[in-house]
Amino acid sequence: MRLSLKKFIYYLIKLRSRIFLPFFLLYILITSYIILMIEPETFGSYLTALYWVMTALATVGFGDYAPVTDAGKAFTIFLYVTGIGMVSVFIGNVIETVYRIEKLKVGGKMKYTGNDHIILIGWNEKSKAAVQEIIRSDQTVDIVLIDHMEKSPLIDEHLFYIRGDATDEQTLMRANLPEAKGVIIFAEESPQVNDAAKDPLLVDGKTLLIATAITSLEEQMNLSIHVTAEVVHQQHIRLFERVKVDEFIPTNEMISHAAVRSLFSHGITHIYSELMSRQVGESIYEIDKRPQWMTYRDAFMDLLDEGATLVADHTNLHINQKLDEPIPIEARLFVMCDKETIAKIQPESNV
Repeated sequence: MRLSLKKFIYYLIKLRSRIFLPFFLLYILITSYIILMIEPETFGSYLTALYWVMTALATVGFGDYAPVTDAGKAFTIFLYVTGIGMVSVFIGNVIETVYRIEKLKVGGKMKYTGNDHIILIGWNEKSKAAVQEIIRSDQTVDIVLIDHMEKSPLIDEHLFYIRGDATDEQTLMRANLPEAKGVIIFAEESPQVNDAAKDPLLVDGKTLLIATAITSLEEQMNLSIHVTAEVVHQQHIRLFERVKVDEFIPTNEMISHAAVRSLFSHGITHIYSELMSRQVGESIYEIDKRPQWMTYRDAFMDLLDEGATLVADHTNLHINQKLDEPIPIEARLFVMCDKETIAKIQPESNV
């Protein structure tokens, strides 16, 4: 019986919250009509009466309109007694609603409804650096982070947090995957997990499951989304053959290769850092092929005069060995330069 009473009281509280707003609006409309009926000469129109009721309830009191009859003054007293309390409740409800929305947003329980955003899966130091890189590259693009933390690790107007399992298609839909510009999957590296969960095969296995979920949604909805995945060991890339991953980041191999090369060529790690960071002012950008460029030499020399260096076609870094070869139609050219130069070379490029 006691439990039923608690449920009934809780139901009344929820019902009050639901009916309060329409009741409050109806109260304002009715009281505006009543004061207009009491003193039509003072207020003249319903809009003026509505304006007076709103200023009275808000305790602003501009003084441009005021009842002059005893009936009008008596109704004003009634309005103060019954209405000002309702305004306080209304303001409290608005503040509570804003708080709840913010709490849901920070807690990752809201659905992202924007488009052309970038989805980051997994939070660690690398994804934190990726957020900063994206913001530096394009301050208008939104970032949607998917992870299982209790609340968003960063507060930024362009960062949206979705709490959930990225292998679950519903979680990906809450991040609005169909409208995303691209997805980056970072390998999980939580210090709170046990040694078994840190096994490279298991870590890459979870990345594979996430990529599989994304591929499944792409096939169901006929989508084409660029997916970049971080793998702990390059040998595991073969496991991704049946899922759609456009690019891989073989982290451990990159670090090992840079470490070994630094012993034979001192300072090479600084070059790696500069290539992977925008802090030095230069980065790598993709540009469109110009009609007048027949060979790679044509493109190389023109770009050099403009302050940029042609470094690759697709993944081929041996441009200097094929300068006299014709540039194919399907070529994807990449240059190294600073933001100011790429803005002149290709104004529509996102820098």
